[in-house]
Amino acid sequence: MTKEFSVQTIVTILKRVLPADSGTLALHEPSFEGNEWLYVMECLDSGWVSSAGKYVDRFEQMLREYTGVKHAVAVVNGTAALHICLKLVDVQPGDEVLIPALTFVATANAVHYCGAIPHFIDSSRQTLGLDPVKLEEYLQEIADVRKDGCWNRRTGRRIKAAVPMHTFGHPVDLDALAAVCQRFRLELVEDAAESLGSFYKGKHTGHWGKVSALSFNGNKIVTTGGGGAILTNDEALGRLAKHLTTTAKVPHAWAYYHDMVGYNYRLPNINAALGCAQLEKLPQFIERKRALVEVYRQAFADVESVQVFTEPPFAKSNYWLQTLLLDERCADYRDELLDATNLAGIQTRPAWTLLHRLPMYEECPRMDLEVATMLEKRIVNIPSSQKLTITSIF
Repeated sequence: MTKEFSVQTIVTILKRVLPADSGTLALHEPSFEGNEWLYVMECLDSGWVSSAGKYVDRFEQMLREYTGVKHAVAVVNGTAALHICLKLVDVQPGDEVLIPALTFVATANAVHYCGAIPHFIDSSRQTLGLDPVKLEEYLQEIADVRKDGCWNRRTGRRIKAAVPMHTFGHPVDLDALAAVCQRFRLELVEDAAESLGSFYKGKHTGHWGKVSALSFNGNKIVTTGGGGAILTNDEALGRLAKHLTTTAKVPHAWAYYHDMVGYNYRLPNINAALGCAQLEKLPQFIERKRALVEVYRQAFADVESVQVFTEPPFAKSNYWLQTLLLDERCADYRDELLDATNLAGIQTRPAWTLLHRLPMYEECPRMDLEVATMLEKRIVNIPSSQKLTITSIF
């Protein structure tokens, strides 16, 4: 029997599915159940806790092996990784960079750090990420393709790159987007911050552009406390990424000589040690997250006007954040639902405020954002920690 939508129905279902907890059940928290203590203690005992030590190299090697990308450079956070990615594809001050309006603010901030201008693009209902079909139609309307690149005929500025973000771990349609970028002479830079462990047509995210960025923030599927990484299959860009993120210091036994403006973005060894232990458990984390979405899907199957968002058919998602989509007719109840769940000790959250509505980006160019606006009103993220399935399933 199909249940009608009500806030109390959703709260009741979540309470039934989720483990009882004396406090607030977090939206997402890390799981430390492997070698974290051992590796971190080794750093403390040896004194190798900062920018040198074996775990940074090991962490980068493990990232290469898992993702299949040839070069990985570990850095202090995902925003720093994306900043350097944009520098590596020669985003210049005054350039425009195409990014989804529905993304975390770091995507736009990294563009701003380059002196460039975010240009906001609509989302796809299928992936929640950047829509390549609408993007191509929009570029046909506003863009001139010349020998020296793609130019916005409305603003007179160069459009240098497109940065898709794999929302909540769900890959965008990368083949279609790569084709659009090729036709319009745009660099493709993947903001893969949320998609470690996600695959598009059998290949890990991060392979479709020249460079891509990962995040290992405390709320990600794998954490180093704070941290990120730059991925690339280009050997020269991999070397340059390492050089730029280590203050552009020319290697020498004792001399301090820097040959370009660099950034102190190195990931400390103690953080990388944590990351190595986390990566060892990544396959189990993903298995649990994928089991959790099935529990949610079955729990809400008979609830009218509520959909548990699932991966697009061409992808295998890490399901970083589990997502409820309210029917458009029920979108006005979103905030009431957020209040009720958090009051009940179940942490939930809405999607990010669309970036063009933030004061520092409200004057930036944008296309029609009909789908992103609709999704913003309907998305509710619910508890997603991989440790939840240990209690509720296994």
